[in-house]
Amino acid sequence: MNIEITSFAESENIIRSIRDTVFVQEQGVPHELDRDGKDACSTHVLARSDSGISIGTGRMQPDGKIGRLAVLENWRGHGIGGKLLESLIGKAYECKFKSVYLHAQIHAISFYEKHGFRREGPVFIEAGISHVKMIKDLHPLLSRNSNN
Repeated sequence: MNIEITSFAESENIIRSIRDTVFVQEQGVPHELDRDGKDACSTHVLARSDSGISIGTGRMQPDGKIGRLAVLENWRGHGIGGKLLESLIGKAYECKFKSVYLHAQIHAISFYEKHGFRREGPVFIEAGISHVKMIKDLHPLLSRNSNN
């Protein structure tokens, strides 16, 4: 398996295909909520199988918000989501972010906690699904919320 950093312009069709499958078809998220106009300015990651099949994606916005983490159903449970997440966190370190944050679906809280994120604030509804804000401090000695 291979994880690559990519741009939306370069990989739009692949990214949309994976997200449409996971978010729109599986979770019932409307297309217009997924297509929020923030992809062009975001950093994207793609996971490909050893045979070159695109199997997962995620993005990080310029303010350090990680999101749209999606792995195709047949590939879940193999550590791909964690590798996508760690690639985005690595990019945040390169960009010298002090922290990153995300809106985690409730069922995924423990996944993000295993990667060093902590809950912040109450549960809220986004796209009809319960979420909670989670933060990961990248440089603990610096101010926690200076970039988000």
